[in-house]
Order: sequence, then structure tokens, then C-alpha cells
Amino acid sequence: MIVSWRNRRAHNNKMNNNNRLCEDLDAEINVPTHFRCPISLDLMKDPVTLCTGITYDRENIERWIEAGNETCPFTKQVLETFDLIPNHILRRMIQDWCVQNRSLGVERIPTPRIPVSQCEVSEVCSRIVGATRRGDGKKCGELVRKIKNWGKESERNKRCIMENGTGCILSASFESFARDSFEKHINLLVEILLVLSWMSPLGKDGRSKLGTESSLRCIIWLLRNGDLSGRQSAVLVLKEILHSDDRRIITNTLRAIEGVVEALFFLIKEPISPTATKASLMAIYCMISSTTKNDMITSRFLEMGLVGVIVEAIVEADKSVCEKALGVLDEICNTEKGKEEACNNALIMAVLVKKVLRVSEWATELSVSILWKLCDEESVRIEAIQVGTFKKLLVILQVGCGEGTKEKVKELLKLLNVYNNRVDCCVDSSMGFKYLKKPF
Repeated sequence: MIVSWRNRRAHNNKMNNNNRLCEDLDAEINVPTHFRCPISLDLMKDPVTLCTGITYDRENIERWIEAGNETCPFTKQVLETFDLIPNHILRRMIQDWCVQNRSLGVERIPTPRIPVSQCEVSEVCSRIVGATRRGDGKKCGELVRKIKNWGKESERNKRCIMENGTGCILSASFESFARDSFEKHINLLVEILLVLSWMSPLGKDGRSKLGTESSLRCIIWLLRNGDLSGRQSAVLVLKEILHSDDRRIITNTLRAIEGVVEALFFLIKEPISPTATKASLMAIYCMISSTTKNDMITSRFLEMGLVGVIVEAIVEADKSVCEKALGVLDEICNTEKGKEEACNNALIMAVLVKKVLRVSEWATELSVSILWKLCDEESVRIEAIQVGTFKKLLVILQVGCGEGTKEKVKELLKLLNVYNNRVDCCVDSSMGFKYLKKPF
């Protein structure tokens, strides 16, 4: 609301003066008390009235009720009903006040949209079911876009949509049109995936519909050939499908679909967004962990150079991506070929040691687990000493860790202690990685 005023006052000033400017604004503009929400004390944008007669900003009172509170925050009275009645008169008064103070940079609050109701969602879902049965892709597309637009309006709308079983209905529609001819209905299928991508969890019935061969073939096709938005939606939905008790069955189905390994690999090698990268890593982990040690899917990932790509990604990754990448690497190292590929990577030891105690407790445990699996060979143990692994392991014991990790640390210390006095620690793991030659 105060952006334009701030821009005039803060011209040629640094951004760290924002707090002082906000204080100046409060001093210049006297916001009427009845325009402020009793919960946040901020100017209300969407005032609604409870059965107690007290008006609140919709977002704040909904958060209060969703937290399990059954009383009015102001009066402490028990609420007989949770109905929220829009206070149109007060909202118009606030809008008029904003216009009157426009010279001070106050922007007029927009007229809020009425939140979607359960009845509206149920009606649209019923119409989607009917359109799907008739094979009417055009009508189904219109209804899906209506749901998508509702979801864009607010998080409350998204919750209302998900709570009414929309995910299962859209999954069934996706499966039906994908089985018919996904190339013919590709635009509709992309729209459905865009909506399904923010519906988590989808539920067992929804995942079963999306886990059929026809649905998976369409998802993989979009993962390989779609635009950036389509590819991100496809990998988010694929991750959701695999993150279930049926992932072994789904992985067996994916084994027969050409291009799934390549599509997931390139989402990590050439990332399009952090969200897509994390979803791709989780999908790869589910696929690898649900197969045998010498499975063709795992072998294909290794042949494409997944170890090197993941190690490169870990170097500058944020916490969430780093943890998921380490999880995939740990799973890869359960195979002989995976361990061989990891041992041959010039970055891996320094990267693992650098991430210990720097990212999270979970990342530390995964790093120790990978080190424990790799330190079978003497050359690897020597390299581990050189990058400062021994000292880091001692620090882990001092700081504390889980029992499983503690046992691995003790075993590693016994293995490395033999070389500790014979090998100079020539690399500081706290340094950057410029001194290391990249494997590709």
C-alpha cells in the first residue's frame, strides 16, 4: 500500500532505511482503529464478521480457526458457527479512505473475490466426470481451467478444492483421455497436470489412476517434450505417484517406457527450477531404491553420469536439494557399480567432507553413510585423510549423532587411523573446490 509513497521518500536512499520510512508513514497517516484487524492490527483487506459481531481480516481469522480455536479472539466467546460474513460496508469505507489518502502513497485495496464454496467445487467436479464419460475434451478443459483459476486466487480456495476429492476426479479424467489419445488431448492433459501438481497428497485412488501405463506414458512424454511449466508439472506429479507403497509396481511399469531415465537426468543436469530439481531427485531415489542392485534403471542412470551430475549439484545446493541429492548418492553407493563410479569422481570426497556439520543433521548422517560405503579401498582412505575426513569425524563424535551414524564414524576412524600419521592432510575441506579437477 505504501510503495509509491516510499519510492518518493526513499529516492537515492539505501534499502536498509525501509523500517525508518515505515515508522514515518505511521506517524503521518492515522489509520482508523476500526479499519485495523484486531488480530494483526494491520489495515483489513477483506473484512469479514463472525457470529459475535466482531470483524476481522479474512486471512487472519481463517488462520485462527484452522489452528483449532473455537472462540472469538476479541470477546473470547465460544463460536456457535464458523460462518464468515463479508462486511461490504466496512470494506467500501476502507477503500474510500485509501483513495482520500492517495497523496500520501496509500493504494486502494482491491475488491476481494468471494472464496469458492464446497458446493461450487462439487458441482464442477460432477460436470468433469460427465464430460470425461462423454469424451468431451473441450468442455472438460473449460472446467479444469475454472478450477485452476480458483486455485490461483487464494490458498483457501486450494484447500477447499483438495478437500472435496478433486484430485481423484482429475486423475481419473487424465487417465481416460491419456488412454484415448494423449496427443489429441495434449493441451487438456497439460492443464490437468498443472492443477494436480499442487494437490498433494493425491490419495491412493488418484495415484492408482495416474500409475497406469497409459497415464505414465503421457507424463513421460510431457517430461521430455513439454515446455518448462509442463515439464515441472509432470515431474511433480511423477514424484507424487512414486512416493507411495506401490512404487515398485510403478517402477516396473516405467521400465518399459522409453526416455524416463533421460528425462529425469536432464532435469538435474540442466535444472529449470529448484522445485523441479527436488522433485526429480525424489523420483530418482524412489525408482532406484525400489529396484534390485543390478537393475537396468540404476545402470542406465550410472551410464549417463548421474554420480558426477549429483556431486556437482551438491556443491552449491541449498539445504533441501543437498539432502535429497545426498540421499540419491547414498542409495547409488549400495551397488558395486555405483561405488566404483563414486570412487572415480575427483570431487566427491572433498564435497562430502565439506557438507558434514554444515547443512543439517540429516545431511551429515548421509555424508557419513556414503563415506563409510566408499572407504573399502586403500586409495580412497588415503584421499579421505588428505581432505580432512579424520578431523571432521572426531568433531561429529564430540557434537553427537545417532547411534547408527556413531557406529559408522567409529569404524571409519579405525580404518583411517592407520594412515593418519603417514599421510599429510594437504587439502582443507573448508576451502572451495577450485583446486580440484572436475570429472567432466
